[in-house]
Amino acid sequence: MDEQAIIAIENIRSVEKLIPGAIIITNLKTGSVVYMSEWGTDFIGTSLTALQQMGAEYHALFFNPEDAKDYLPKLLDLVERNNDDYFVSFFQQVRRSQQHEWAWFLTASRVLCRDAHGAPLLVLNIALPVDAQHHIAAKAERLLQENNFLRNNHALFNTLTKREKEILRLLALGHSSAKIAQELFVSEETANTHRRNIKKKLRIETHYDITRFAQAFDLV
Repeated sequence: MDEQAIIAIENIRSVEKLIPGAIIITNLKTGSVVYMSEWGTDFIGTSLTALQQMGAEYHALFFNPEDAKDYLPKLLDLVERNNDDYFVSFFQQVRRSQQHEWAWFLTASRVLCRDAHGAPLLVLNIALPVDAQHHIAAKAERLLQENNFLRNNHALFNTLTKREKEILRLLALGHSSAKIAQELFVSEETANTHRRNIKKKLRIETHYDITRFAQAFDLV
């Protein structure tokens, strides 16, 4: 590391005990941890030296890979902007080992140092723990589940026609085939056919499944 990076890390080290969470500095080129505050190493039960030796593999050991689908695009945008006044924030789950429960953190990231060509080199991340009993943790969990559902079922949903999406919305609202037929000026037999096709395309059976798709894709 150059002198600028060393000075920046030392400045952060001098105030780390004032931060009620973990401070992590990562190298964008190697994906490895350059520095983690004592709070963070204590939480995951390892040492800074051990983390540095792990390289980029530390991600898979301590972080939930499902969360990366949400925060990686933000971090890529952070690097692309390369602006001192810009930062990103996101929720992520961390655990010490597979025998421990996931814990939610709210993390904020910004560019800390750049290389000789002005490209982002080190990123500063401040991860604050979210109280497991706090309503924000429950909301973060639901949001993650909804995002995963969207990603996993986007292709299936796109197989529906415009009319089938319309009928899916009405089914989620609890309308019967007869009521759907009346509202859309089609026969009840046609409404039933659409209903069967929707279930087949989405691979669903229950009204709960219908409602979940409709809510996830903003039909209701």
